Amino acid sequence: MKKNLTFLLTIVVALSASAHNEDYKLWYDEPATRFEEALPLGNGRIGLTVYGGVEQETINLNEETLWGGGPTNTNPTPDASQYLPQVRELLFQEKWTDAQKLLRNIQGPNSQTFVPIGDLKLHQSISGPVSDYYRDLDLNNAIATTSFNAGGVMFKREIFVSAPAQVAVIKVTASQPKSITMSLTGTTAFERSMLQSVGTDEFVVSGVLPRSVDSDRNYALIWEDSEGSTGMRYQYRVKAIVKDGSVTTNPGLSISKASEVVLLVSIATSFNGFDKCPDKEGRDEETLALSYLNAAQARDYDTLKAEHIADYKSYFDRVKLDLSYDGSRNNIPTDVRLADYSRGVKDLGIEQLYFQFGRYLLISASRPGGIAMNLQGIWNDKQRPSWGSNYTVNINLEMNYWPAEPLGLSELTEPLIHQICNLEVTGKQIARNFYKMDGWAVHHNSDIWAHANPVGWQEGDPKWANWSLGSPWLSQHLYEHYRFTMDEDYLRKTAYPLMKGAAEFCEDWLVEKDGWLITAPSTSPENVFIDEHGKKGVVTIGSAMDLEIIWDLFNNLAEAGRIIGEDKALIKHWESVRDRLHPLRIGKKGNLIEWYKDWEDEDPQHRHVSHLFALHPGRQINVLKHPDLAKACRQTLEVRGDGGTGWSKAWKINFWARLLDGDRAYKLYRELLSKSTLPNLFDTHPPFQIDGNFGSIAGIAEMMIQSQFDEIHLLPAIPADWAEGEVSGLKARGGFTVDIEWKGGELHKAYVLSGAGVYTGSK
Repeated sequence: MKKNLTFLLTIVVALSASAHNEDYKLWYDEPATRFEEALPLGNGRIGLTVYGGVEQETINLNEETLWGGGPTNTNPTPDASQYLPQVRELLFQEKWTDAQKLLRNIQGPNSQTFVPIGDLKLHQSISGPVSDYYRDLDLNNAIATTSFNAGGVMFKREIFVSAPAQVAVIKVTASQPKSITMSLTGTTAFERSMLQSVGTDEFVVSGVLPRSVDSDRNYALIWEDSEGSTGMRYQYRVKAIVKDGSVTTNPGLSISKASEVVLLVSIATSFNGFDKCPDKEGRDEETLALSYLNAAQARDYDTLKAEHIADYKSYFDRVKLDLSYDGSRNNIPTDVRLADYSRGVKDLGIEQLYFQFGRYLLISASRPGGIAMNLQGIWNDKQRPSWGSNYTVNINLEMNYWPAEPLGLSELTEPLIHQICNLEVTGKQIARNFYKMDGWAVHHNSDIWAHANPVGWQEGDPKWANWSLGSPWLSQHLYEHYRFTMDEDYLRKTAYPLMKGAAEFCEDWLVEKDGWLITAPSTSPENVFIDEHGKKGVVTIGSAMDLEIIWDLFNNLAEAGRIIGEDKALIKHWESVRDRLHPLRIGKKGNLIEWYKDWEDEDPQHRHVSHLFALHPGRQINVLKHPDLAKACRQTLEVRGDGGTGWSKAWKINFWARLLDGDRAYKLYRELLSKSTLPNLFDTHPPFQIDGNFGSIAGIAEMMIQSQFDEIHLLPAIPADWAEGEVSGLKARGGFTVDIEWKGGELHKAYVLSGAGVYTGSK
């Protein structure tokens, strides 16, 4: 049925003015000396990391589809299913160690690794002393600039990655004519590659990846499979367009006495889909790279730049945030500002900058038609990055996309939705082959090939390797996309069938104990418990997180079924399953119980707080309607503490916002910037991991607006330090766009625009 959305606010009027245009720039007075200081650029597919060197410039190159491996084997452990009944029997006997050991038999290969395509190496000849050095990343236009004076000549490099043209563009200029003399070459991280010249003004680097680049760095590269197939092919091409002077190849580029140089960088791989061999069934990467390059050459530089800016700003300009910052610290380099901030200096400007930087990263790394963002977005300089830079499904992949819907970038979730569609295909086979169950299952790690099995090669610790509830968690994103967009056609044709498949697996996965439905085996990623007998364990039955995720799925399914008018009998069944799940409970310390029983944690301040899923991103706990459970969540967070990795702090921002405690959420935001942010504003786990960038700005959205319970709450968790401000372009569930202005910590003006007219919710 349809019902009007409830607005909880005192005034609803149009804002008199939008938030001020801030000069959003990261800038520095020295070149980067390491990846964590370099500046990221991207168009969703191509990622560049720019160091800003003077004589020696390095630019890391990435392409979103360049992964090791090929289509995943969904039956690598043919006898895996026989172990599940034995594991369950041991768990019901509380033989945790024996169950954990046996559970390793239900594991297959690891996921594959996202790898860099190579580096551009630019050597620029200069004379005389260097002064007036400057480099920046302009978030308003997605352009990186490096400039310096050498011997009285001002040199400037301007770099962007164009989504309309699908190339990277580098322009080098000088204040005096015929002053640019430089050479350029390309490298790549893998053997079986070559550098070749093309005519007198172009070179190409081409190569092939190993058939397997296991995400565990302890495993060797495997170049060919049993049938002789290699991994993915790749190439990048660099074309020089020179004004005055000369250009030759050797086989890199040598440019002499030019007045202006424009370099076009085109990148392509043979990736042809998650289920296609990138060698024998791959696309022609050379044809692709040439097509991008030739099309870009038909446009002049000004046209390429204008089209790039217009495309980027169509996303970036949707949301403005003004915290009444006066701009007084904009003349300080970003790394210095960050260091000052970590020592306690108040700087509302860098808080705004970090917020917009997160939105910039999302726009730069995830575009419709592309690939879902991995642990590093699309920026990686290592052949064997930590955790394979893969998709970690027990929190990190989901966190990457938390800010997209509330911060006005809904269509940028399309790559995630596409990845979920792929995972349903492989996940059905995993559910059948590993468990003899229906539906589709996804485990801890995945990759571009929609890898879905429990990982670890029968050696991994089940506390992470055997986590099995990826399909219901990912289903939440499917339904949230509907709740924000109100696209009923999408709900009916895409989200609803996928959610039903996840529910089929969950029903088979659940077992009954003492009249309640529970999961067995069960973990609480990636934590360790100590039971009442002093025994440690990681695998048990009925952990809170499992049941909260499953509750969320069946609750959403019932609601979705009513919206589209289907499956009346199933709706009642889903609600029955939901209501028979083992309930949430409060422990002796006043905390929300994480495990099947009220056990202790080996590490009370563990970085994961998985059992608060019901608070966020779920909606099982409503602070206003369930005050006892909300109080238990608060106590849980007090025990866990405010420390942890970058992404852990980011999740805690969201928790505290959902608890309506803006000051505590803001404290975590400050600590994330102070302790878990690198000089280029990348989040660090450590090492660099991009989910904290995204999770934290999603937390800012939660502080400004909440709508998870079919109501719009304005400024539910605004901190005292943000006493005055404006925000525009926020999104609320139900298809609403919201602008807010506040003074003295209180709502002053608000404008709520309905994009759908009414909210289609549950009865």
